[in-house]
Amino acid sequence: MKYSTTASGSYKRDVPAALRAVRALMRDANATEQVFIIMQSLNGPVLPVNLARLIGTEAGARQVYRRTELVERLSDPAFIASFAPDTVGAAYRAFLERTGYSAAGLAEASNPQGRALVEHPHAWLGRRIRDVHDLWHVLTGYQANEPLGEACLVGFSFAQTRGKGWAVLGAASALKGLKEMHSLVVARAILEGYRRGRAAAWLLSEDYEMLLHEPLDAARARLGIGPAPAYARAQAAVAAATQASGTASA
Repeated sequence: MKYSTTASGSYKRDVPAALRAVRALMRDANATEQVFIIMQSLNGPVLPVNLARLIGTEAGARQVYRRTELVERLSDPAFIASFAPDTVGAAYRAFLERTGYSAAGLAEASNPQGRALVEHPHAWLGRRIRDVHDLWHVLTGYQANEPLGEACLVGFSFAQTRGKGWAVLGAASALKGLKEMHSLVVARAILEGYRRGRAAAWLLSEDYEMLLHEPLDAARARLGIGPAPAYARAQAAVAAATQASGTASA
C-alpha cells in the first residue's frame, strides 16, 4: 500500500494494489480495509488539486490555515453532546449511537499499519476527506450500515472530490448490483449519488464545527442536497430481493 509523498509533495498511483483490493472487496463486502487501500492507491494525485481549490476559496483557505484534525473534534464526547435537537450534529450523534461507529474507529481502520501521522498539507486533506465521510452519510441520508448506502455515497464522493478511487469503487458496486439484482436499479442509485454530488455545494470547504450546529433540513437546503428517489427505489428492490431469497431458502 503506497500513500507517500516526495519532497515536492507529489503523490503516485499504485494501480496494481488498487486492483487487488477491488478483487478482495468483491469477494468480501465487509473488508473495509480494502476500501482504504483503493483510496490510498488511486486518490493521491487529486489531493494537490483539491488543496489548491480549497485555498482558492475564502472559507476553504480558513480551514487550511487552521488545519483542524476533525477526528479529534469528532472524538470529543463533550463536543458531540453539545448539539441541539434537529441539528446536523444531533443527527450525527444519533448516527454514532445507532451504528456503533466512531471517528476514531474510522481513522484506525484507514491505518492498519499504525503509521505515524504525516505532517503535510496533502496528507491533512486526505484525513479531512476521511473524517467527513460519516458526516456526508448524515447529510445525504445514505445509510452507512448497508452496502447500497455506501455505494451511493461513493458516487456522491467522486463528484465532490474527483478521486479516481471513488470512481473505481462506484463502477465495481454498480457491476455487482447488476449481477446480483439482474437490474440496473443499483447502478441508477449510484449514478443519482454522483449527480447529487455534482449539484451540491463543495462540502470540503465547509466549516464543520459550525455546520454541525445548523438545523439539518436548513443545512441540506443551503448546500443543495436534494432528495434521492432512485436510492429509495433501490432500497425497496434490495429489500424485496433479500426477502424473496430468504423465503426461497426456507
